[in-house]
Amino acid sequence: MKLATLRIGGSTVAARIDDTTATVIDGFSDLGTLLGADDWKSIAEGAHGTTIALTDADYAPVVPRPGKMFCVGLNYASHIKEMGRDLPTYPTLFVKVADALTGAYDEVVVPAYAAGELDWEAELAFVIGKQAYQVSEADAADHIAGYSVINDYTMRDYQYRTLQWDQGKNFEKTSGFGPWMDTDYRLGTRIETRLEGEVMQASTTDDLVFKPAALVEYISHIVTLNPGDVVITGTTGGVGHARKPARYVGDGQTVEVTVEGLGTVRNKTIVK
Repeated sequence: MKLATLRIGGSTVAARIDDTTATVIDGFSDLGTLLGADDWKSIAEGAHGTTIALTDADYAPVVPRPGKMFCVGLNYASHIKEMGRDLPTYPTLFVKVADALTGAYDEVVVPAYAAGELDWEAELAFVIGKQAYQVSEADAADHIAGYSVINDYTMRDYQYRTLQWDQGKNFEKTSGFGPWMDTDYRLGTRIETRLEGEVMQASTTDDLVFKPAALVEYISHIVTLNPGDVVITGTTGGVGHARKPARYVGDGQTVEVTVEGLGTVRNKTIVK
C-alpha cells in the first residue's frame, strides 16, 4: 500500500495512492497524523474519501513535520570507499529538521551564498509506524511503517566548515521527500541519481552497511522512536564532491533520485 500527504486547497490531507487515483483518508491532515493512530493501516485500507486523479496530485513531503529525523552518514560501502574511509563499527548519526523538507516535485530554491558546492545524495528513508524503545534488530521490522525516497541535498562548503555536518544538511526546503511511502518495499532494488538526465549515482539498497532493522535497534537504544519519525539511511557512491574534478548542481538543473519500487523525487534547482 502506498500512502502520501497531498496539498489541497491551501491545506494538506493524508491519502492512499492507487493505480490512477489518490483517495483522501478523512480525518487526517497528513501521513504523520495518520501514523499516530494505532490502527492506521486498516484506516488507510478502508478509506473511501474524495478521489483525485494522480495527474492532478500535488505532493507535500510524505511526512511534512516528523517529530525526529535521523540521517546516517557513510552507510553505503561504495560511498565509504570513495571518501577514503574504513567501514564503521557504529552508525554515524546526524539530525535533519522538518523545515529542510520539500515536496517530491517542488522547485528547490537555494540562496546564492550556499550554492557554490551543492551536491546530490540519493537516499532510502523509512518511517516509523509503531513506538520503538530498546527494540531488538529481530523485532525492528514491526516498528517500520514503510519506505520512501529523499534527496539529501548537501551544501558541502557549509558541511565542512566544522566537524559537525548538520549545517550543510538543513537549508530551508531543499530536501525533496516522497512522493509516497510504500508499506511493502523490500531491500535490494536499484537506487540512482540523475543530474539533467545523466546518471551520477547507481547502486542497490542492499549495499547498506547498517540496514534499517539495525538502525532501529541502535537508535531506539538512544531515544524513543515515535510514529511518523523518519530515518534517512545514507547515500551511495557517486556524489559530486568525491569526483575529480568535483562536480556540483547548478542553477536551473534538475536532480532526480529514484529507488526502484518506490518512485522518483524530481527537483529543479533555482539559485537566487
